[in-house]
Amino acid sequence: MNTANSAVTQTKSFMTVSLIELWERFGYYGMQALIVYFMVQRLGFEDSRANLVWSACAALIYVSPAIGGWVGDKVLGTKRTMLLGAGVLALGYALMTVPTENTMFLFMALGVIVVGNGLFKPNAGNLVRKIYDGEDAKLDSAFTIYYMAVNVGSTFSMLLTPWIKDYVNANYGDQFGWHAAFAVCFIGLLVGMANYAMMRFTLNAYGSEPDLHPVNKKKLLMVLGASVLVVLMSAVILESELIARLFVYTAGVVVLGIFVHLIRGSEQSERAGLIAALILTVQTVFFFIFYQQMSTSLALFALRNVDWNFTVFGAHLWTWSPAQFQALNPIWIMVLSPILAWVYATAGRNNKDISIAAKFALGFAVVAAGFFIYGFAGSFAVDGKTSSWVMIAGYGAYSLGELLVSGLGLAMIARYVPARMGGFMMGAYFVASGISQYLGGVVANFASVPEGLTNPLETLPIYTNLFTKLGVAALGCTLLALAVLPLMRKLTATHQAHAAAKGEDVIEQL
Repeated sequence: MNTANSAVTQTKSFMTVSLIELWERFGYYGMQALIVYFMVQRLGFEDSRANLVWSACAALIYVSPAIGGWVGDKVLGTKRTMLLGAGVLALGYALMTVPTENTMFLFMALGVIVVGNGLFKPNAGNLVRKIYDGEDAKLDSAFTIYYMAVNVGSTFSMLLTPWIKDYVNANYGDQFGWHAAFAVCFIGLLVGMANYAMMRFTLNAYGSEPDLHPVNKKKLLMVLGASVLVVLMSAVILESELIARLFVYTAGVVVLGIFVHLIRGSEQSERAGLIAALILTVQTVFFFIFYQQMSTSLALFALRNVDWNFTVFGAHLWTWSPAQFQALNPIWIMVLSPILAWVYATAGRNNKDISIAAKFALGFAVVAAGFFIYGFAGSFAVDGKTSSWVMIAGYGAYSLGELLVSGLGLAMIARYVPARMGGFMMGAYFVASGISQYLGGVVANFASVPEGLTNPLETLPIYTNLFTKLGVAALGCTLLALAVLPLMRKLTATHQAHAAAKGEDVIEQL
């Protein structure tokens, strides 16, 4: 569904989706900033278990949109499913406010968040695609600005929730601070849904076929029933490392099989675009292994081996808690996004824009630079504690790479995948990302600090060795991305030629 509406501009429609996404990310990243620390410091998990539990949860969070995209496209409607997902997410964060140390209760709450994210995430992205359908020049800029907008929410929550946790714990004790911080995530979702309710008229022209009809109560009940089952399954997966590993690897085989099936069964005019999307999706899998370090190995590195004080020439500026260093990622995203959007738009107008594949290669190169900065952190360490400014520099390079790879991942699906497969393929993209989130946790455990080891001088080389190796791996990914550039140019040219020919056929029919 995409009908003209002269009273509502594309920008207003885009802002409606961006704002609810902003508040959804506020909740998610506010929780992510604390979750590994919560398991290690509050629940007494070893590093290795905390890394793998969170990485398995992140995998589920990214895998679930494969189903949510289909529900939005075919069952409930894109807009309805997005709003339902926001409500389920709010419930998940509300459950995390309950002050209990019961691990299964935590896993159930995380399972609710998995379901909510699965219903919300692909449909929000698909609505942006529908708003700018057929306008490739605007898509890259729109998704880059979209990526920046959601990082506004994550910045505030990543700075706010650690501060609330520390403040409440210090003044009220009994570890209530953790749950007070999770309550902020719940409130953020409520604000987002209220804002959407006021602006929903701007999306009247967009949606999927089911959005045109009254909600089917029977289908809604079926979706809710299936959601309860997914929550229970998620809790079981998070409890068992073996089941989690089997689930993630099976998901990888299924996604690859689906891509192969769709490519073989697609029309000749669609095949080149689907192959290009597959190649870029595989590259995204490698990127998210690096990305997952932010909430695992880098988070624990900040806890044990970073000086939390920011100083300039001996003058103290401010002090952060270790969880707040994760906010450097969205801060850099906000700084760099408008610059990149302007570069893309200017290059597009002058026919000098480089391909998405080339941007992916450049992205891996700067990610490598970021990890080498972390790897050299020991050179700036005093008594095992490195400078907080090292974190700022590393996150700067890391975030630029994220914008060039992950920031354009959704635009890649929108550009190369036929509209009739849009929601499903958006979900498949997230599944691939989820697989690599779990692999990222496996990689993070190479820097798992043995229980009882607290001396910063001993933990520092454990982390810096891993970061240096990740820098080398990112360089390898850069070389691979450069090697497939000629093939990507050929596939893109074929895809664009078929798309142009199809457009001419439509004009002739009219």
